[in-house]
Amino acid sequence: MSTIAQLNTELCSGCAACEQSCPHRCISMQADGEGFLRPVIDGQQCAACGLCVRVCPILSPESQQHTPIAYAAKVKDEAVRSTSSSGGIFTLLAETVLEQGGVVYGAGFSDAFDVVHMAVECRDDLPKLRSSKYVQSQIGDTFRSAKNHLDAGRTVLFSGTPCQIEGLLKFLGKPHNNLITQDIVCHGVPSPVVWRQYTRELEKNYGSLIRSVNFRYKSPSWRSYSVQIHFQNGSVYEKLRSKDSYMRSFLGDLTLRPSCYCCSFKNAARSSDFTLADFWGIQHCIPEMDDNKGTSLVICHTEKANAIFESFQDKILFMQAN
Repeated sequence: MSTIAQLNTELCSGCAACEQSCPHRCISMQADGEGFLRPVIDGQQCAACGLCVRVCPILSPESQQHTPIAYAAKVKDEAVRSTSSSGGIFTLLAETVLEQGGVVYGAGFSDAFDVVHMAVECRDDLPKLRSSKYVQSQIGDTFRSAKNHLDAGRTVLFSGTPCQIEGLLKFLGKPHNNLITQDIVCHGVPSPVVWRQYTRELEKNYGSLIRSVNFRYKSPSWRSYSVQIHFQNGSVYEKLRSKDSYMRSFLGDLTLRPSCYCCSFKNAARSSDFTLADFWGIQHCIPEMDDNKGTSLVICHTEKANAIFESFQDKILFMQAN
């Protein structure tokens, strides 16, 4: 029986579905020379059961037949929108789940400011997951954790890149009515090692550890945003994305994972319920929705997504975009 080792390393997205599915725990996600996590098999423990191949979204893809509906949308709560990357729609999705006693999974910063997937169960912790993090997140054991909550009957919102959502759904193996999935229009994921080198250099230059990071500080405007980093000694680093070395390398496609250059999930046929993105170009196609403070592109792929979007329409301004 074949194993995940047959997957071309250039195609592996690092979703970790194989690692979390392995019944013998013989697969570990280990960093390669560029800092990207890849599955490594312990040959002595592997029983060659083939489960890792069956859950791999690259080796065992599934076609989707959803009919998406797209919207331009922004929350009415200006405090939420000002701390969000675009229109603040993720916050409403998450609050809807938390109000039901559910759990929200998404990318946040660890104490060392590495980007990791984590669970949030109360509204006060939601800012940890808000706003974009332009680093590939470590999934850890969040697929297993989400499954445990789903099996216990709790509602789960899982937010991630398209490859991570595909990996989660392959790991779960069957539909769950209490699962809501949300992916993004993804530019690609930069190396965690490059991010770590960048932050360590800034900490050295400022003589202090980092206290907070905002990749999408909306100054001077949403369209020409800045990177803003606060340090524990009170210092602040702030530069336009066009002037910051990390953002220039990211947006110039210099630090992305190899699979991002031939992404298997860069299409309209998504497995997720929702796709969220910045609505770039809103000033040209729906100018009445643009105030240069952030507008979200919201794509509902499923009836579940349509129902949820309808449930919080009184809290947003929106227009159908297709």
